[in-house]
Amino acid sequence: MIYLDNAATSHPKAPGVAAAVAGCLDEGACSPGRGSHPLALAASRLLFEAREATAGFLGAPHSERLIFTPNATAALNLALLGSVPPGGLVALSSLEHNAVMRPLRHLEATQGVRLRVIPFDGCGRPDPGSLQEALDQRPDLFVLTTASNVTGALTPVAEIAEQCARRGIPLCLDASQSLGHHPLPALGQFTCFSGHKGLLGPTGTGGLLLGAEAQPQPLLFGGTGSASELEVQPNILPDRFEPGTPNLPGLAGLRVALQFLASTGLPAVQAREAALCDELLRGLLALPGVVIHGPDPGQPRVPVISLTLPDRDLGEVALALDRRGICTRVGLHCAPAAHRSLGTFAGGGTLRLSLGFFTTDQEIRDTLEALEAILT
Repeated sequence: MIYLDNAATSHPKAPGVAAAVAGCLDEGACSPGRGSHPLALAASRLLFEAREATAGFLGAPHSERLIFTPNATAALNLALLGSVPPGGLVALSSLEHNAVMRPLRHLEATQGVRLRVIPFDGCGRPDPGSLQEALDQRPDLFVLTTASNVTGALTPVAEIAEQCARRGIPLCLDASQSLGHHPLPALGQFTCFSGHKGLLGPTGTGGLLLGAEAQPQPLLFGGTGSASELEVQPNILPDRFEPGTPNLPGLAGLRVALQFLASTGLPAVQAREAALCDELLRGLLALPGVVIHGPDPGQPRVPVISLTLPDRDLGEVALALDRRGICTRVGLHCAPAAHRSLGTFAGGGTLRLSLGFFTTDQEIRDTLEALEAILT
């Protein structure tokens, strides 16, 4: 089996992740902060270490502002629903995932929130005039994906973060596609991420890093193991935003995945994935009828490649790859706005091939050979 759907979730996971999850379950996945017996204390220690490791990987100075969530979608909902005022204005890129678009469309329909969608091209570049107009309106929040889950293009995070900071505009980053592949050039007041993609951890893990001035309203309320005498949600962090029992086995796996990435080093990850992408891109461009949407070979990107075939049904091509044991994804990739921006919406989207650190050179060659056989 050749797995080229890492933009959805990484496979395989980092070495030791499965053992860490199983070990946590076998040895007592107890409730952290809910007791003083040895198993509860061990659970609290594991949760603390996972939080420290994640905050350190993000370059966050204060780990208590790192809020664990079940996934990036939950983190984005907390940031958006918890901070945008009724009738407020939100600026966002046209490349956003439905994890951003749907909460914002909900706020638009129920709270009168206004949306300013800025056109971005397939290489992650915003339309300069539209960007400046949106910034000059001083929106209540600017939402930006750090990399497109459709084309793999990196967006100009540092430039937009600097412009937002100069105008006092809070920035919300969706780092789901870039974290673990590229370092973040800047942090937002809200930095949302998943643990199961580039971080190579288990599903059911993600988080939200709160900037120094970020004070969203909680969306969930309940027991935290702290301030149990109160019948209202405590204000201390991270407890204010983490009611209920956390996914301790998942966080045990995430901690091990982060240790693997730290020991490997992001430069090594970037170099490996860039070489694989270039090999695949050059091979694809040599095939008849292939149109690539996104950065050219040699340009910075995350390891996500989208293509169309004007004279072929993409679903049939994907099925032919499936039958050869090659896992890809065809369609709109939960990002219809991105496909409208790229001009691929009307045709049903693209065929996406997303690599990972553990993809091999032989798998790239086998995929290209399979596509050549399908297309010729």
